[in-house]
Formats: sequence, structure tokens, C-alpha cells
Amino acid sequence: MFWSRRKYRKPQNRQPESPAPMGADRSSTGERRKPVTPVPDRLEEAVEKIKLPLGGSEDLIIRRFHIFGTFPAAVIYFSNMANQAAVNGEIMKSLMYLPAHLNGRELPLQRLKEVILHDALYHSNGKLEEELETLLDGILRGQTVIVVDGLGEGLLLDTAGVTKRSISQPQTEQVIRGAREGFIEQLDTNVALLRYRLPTTDFRITVTKIGRVTQSRVAVCYLEGIANEALVEEVQRRLSAIDTDGILDVGYLEQYIEDNHYSPFPQLQNTERPDKAVANLLEGRVIIMVDGSPFALIAPTVFSQFYQTTEDYSERFVMVSFIRLARLLALAFSLITPSLYVAIISYNPELIPTEFAVAVSGGRAGVPFPSVVEVLIMEASMEVLREATLRLPQQIGGALSIVGVLVIGQAAVAAGFVSPITVVVIALTTIGSFATPAYNAALALRLLRFPLVFLAGMFGLYGVMIGLILIANHMLSLRSFGVPYLSPVVPGNFEGMKDTVMRAPLWSMWRRPAQLHTPNQVRVGEKVQEQLNQPIHNTLDPIKTGNEKWGGDDGISEADHGHSGDLRSD
Repeated sequence: MFWSRRKYRKPQNRQPESPAPMGADRSSTGERRKPVTPVPDRLEEAVEKIKLPLGGSEDLIIRRFHIFGTFPAAVIYFSNMANQAAVNGEIMKSLMYLPAHLNGRELPLQRLKEVILHDALYHSNGKLEEELETLLDGILRGQTVIVVDGLGEGLLLDTAGVTKRSISQPQTEQVIRGAREGFIEQLDTNVALLRYRLPTTDFRITVTKIGRVTQSRVAVCYLEGIANEALVEEVQRRLSAIDTDGILDVGYLEQYIEDNHYSPFPQLQNTERPDKAVANLLEGRVIIMVDGSPFALIAPTVFSQFYQTTEDYSERFVMVSFIRLARLLALAFSLITPSLYVAIISYNPELIPTEFAVAVSGGRAGVPFPSVVEVLIMEASMEVLREATLRLPQQIGGALSIVGVLVIGQAAVAAGFVSPITVVVIALTTIGSFATPAYNAALALRLLRFPLVFLAGMFGLYGVMIGLILIANHMLSLRSFGVPYLSPVVPGNFEGMKDTVMRAPLWSMWRRPAQLHTPNQVRVGEKVQEQLNQPIHNTLDPIKTGNEKWGGDDGISEADHGHSGDLRSD
């Protein structure tokens, strides 16, 4: 049963390690790799040992040349992944000619490394590596390797030039007022989008590699001094326990590290908006990103976050509170409306007005199915139509949705297959589900509509209440990294409730969420509170300036307003 709660268990025979610094080389289990094979001294042997594991691919470039016209060497890279202009201009050209200040001097092999790194190379990101495995991993990620005869080390240069998608507006979280930047697939660009908004020394990033085959880079981002250290360690521990062939998206990680694997409700929130990720970092949460995925995971997550948007904090709190309340009502409406309709029509028709009952019974005349079967058929048809609209090309999907709603619905009513009131109920339910900003939360509610309709068809309103009680009980049992799913409502916290159903003014929410146990609770300074308590200064009050008419003064205030009333200069 999906109502059962499964606690996260630590795998056997696996020791967690401390987080690695940015760019640290770690295996899929989180353990540091030990040197295995050193780089051979002889050039041809080193080239063969690099070429053999790569399988002699057509895009593997091995270019032999002489450094400074004297030392035999070879440059190795994948042409489809490296920036060949950088390889030719910044590497090859700079290494073929001896620097001018060394002309006429004898250059021994022992000094070659120092001269290459400090005098000759036109590249800022280069380092020497003694491990053959490190050189192979660099080549597979688009870097360039240079091996020199007799050196016993390889020079690893960052020349990755994979074509990437430009930064564009997020497709799944569009807002009217807010930033127009969204994450892309490249991890380095996504980290830069966060650093652009967080120019602070407290911003921390740890990168690990997960996946025996893909070796996907996974970044854990947090703010030191704001995020709880135990939370960061727990995130790292769960990630280090993952041992699989590949991680292609943050959704893979979500399924491994969530607390309850059988719950329909998501316990981690995903976003493709950098501003939303930064806002959660400032509250004390942790952001998880994967190289190759345009989404980021937010941990921990509570249920109230799924019907909130970044636009809620850009607008004034009165209007936002009304919109958020309407959004929450639409969420509840989309969950219980079909089941309430089935329960009332089948068991309790006396609860609806007489005139409306007569209209409903007239519309259902000639329909061959009971209300529960009718609703289930319409719900299933709507889900199929929605899925077809998403998977078809964009030019066809919009037309199909209009045809499906208008033509098919009208034809079903005209044929006596369903009643008009059922079409209206299902249409309103579908529209209500679209009001939920988070797709994964809306998907959970769409799934739960079906068991509620079954219970309503069997037990009427009693079945609806039983289903809602089971759902509420399940949500109360959920945790996200130890945080209760329904907090700050259950357990109650007054400060946290300022940002749930309604949104209080930004200056009144001066504490960070208490359920995150952040070391630094205060996020609004005392000067703001002092400023708000002071009387308002009407600096440009028109009464203070008066009016000048025909060379005379008219309407200028007296000295009790803080001045003599004559504002003209001599």
C-alpha cells in the first residue's frame, strides 16, 4: 500500500565520507579513488595506454609534435568535445616556439614542466597529473591531454567546448513579474547563475560523481552559517549511498534519496528557476543539481511550497494572499469535486436544490451508465487527452486540445453517452488542476481522484470522508529529511504560518522557517522594524508648498507646519 511509510536505511558495508570540495574526484560511491596506473615515461607507451581504452574512435585526435622544436610530445583530445580553436591557438602554437627570453639558453628536461606552465602556455586552467585514469577521464569530458617523452606526467588542459543551449525563459514556471532566466543542461552555467545572485563568501558547492558508467557530476549547494550542518551531511550521506550505472536527471536522484518511496506526494521540489533556488538557499535549504539536467532539487520540502510561486513575493501581499487562497481552493476543488458529484447524485440527491435536481435528472435521462462509471470514463478520457496534448508536436497539440474538449465532449453528450453536468464537472476539475504550479504535486492529486471516486461510488459521502481522512493521515506521516510534510501548520508555528495560505508582508517575516533549524534565524534587520515604527514623513505634501498666483501667495501653510510659509528665495 502506498500509505505505508518506508524509512531511509543506510546501505550495509558503506562508510560515508565528508563532502568533497568543488571539482574533487570521487567515485560513484563517494569514496576517493586511489592512484592505479602511473603515466609511462616513454611517449609511445603512454599514447598506446591512452588510446587502447578509448577504442580508437574516429573523433579521437592524436597529434604528435615537438615542444620548442626539441622534446617529442603528443596532444590527445576528442574533436567533437574540445574547442579546437583553443587547442590550436592557445596550446599548440604556444608550445612549438621557445619563449623569447629563453632563446639561446639550454633547456634541460627537468625544467620543462616549469617552463611550460609558467612561461610558454597561453592557458589559465592547466595542471600536471600522474594518474593515467585521471587523464582518460579528462579526455572523456572534453579536456586536452599532452604527454611528453621522458616526463612521466601528463598535462591536462580544460578545453571543453560542447555546444550548449542558451539561457532562456523557464518553460514550466512562467511568471508575469520576475526573472526570465532558467537553468540549462550544463552544470557550470547553472552554478554561475547561482553565484551571480549570491556574491557572498558563504556560498558553498560540493561536487561528487555518481554513476559507474555516466560518472555524472552532482553539485550540492548551500549557504554556510544559514543551512543546518546536519542537513548538509544527511544529503551528502544519501547521495554517497547511490550506486547505479547512471544518473541522467535530478529525477533519478529524487527517487533514491526521498524518505517515503511509495507515497504519491513528492517530498522534494524541483525548479528550473535560479531565483527560486536562491530564495530557498536564503531560507536554509539545500539545492541539488546534476550535470545534464535543467532542473534543481530543493531539500527539504513541505506541502505548502507546491502551491507557491516566485511571483508571490514580487507583488504586494494583499493581492498575493487573495491569489494564493484562490489557488489553494482550486487545488481542493480539483481533488474532491468528482467524488462529491458521484456521492450526491448516487446517494444524497436531497442535498441539492430541487430545481437543480430536476435539471440534473433531465440531463441524465437516457444515459446508460451509473454516475460513478460515467465519471471514471470521462476522467480517463481527459487524462488520455492531456497526455496526447503534451506528447504531440506543439503545432498539433494546441489544435488537438481544442478539438478534444469541444467536439468530442459535445458529441458524447449528443450521443447520450454522458450527461452535460458530468462534462461540466470534469471540465471544472481539470481547470482546477492546472492552477497548481507544481506539476508533480498536481499529478499526485490527479491520481488520488480515482480512489476517491471509487469510495464515493461504494459508500457515498462516508466514502469521500474516509478517503480524505486517509489522505490527511498519510500526509501527516510524511517527512522530508526529517521535516514534517504539513509544517508549519502541523506542528503549528505562528511565524511559519505567515507564509502558508496567506502571505504576510515581507518585513513582518523576519525569521527564517523554524522547521529548518538554521543557525541564523534572523533575516530582516532591526533597522527595518525601527523605520516602520516611525511616523510617515510627507516630504512632498502640497500643503507645504502652496500656490503662487498673479505674483501673490495663495494657500501657503503657516509656520506650525515647520516653516514660515514663504518658500520663495530672495
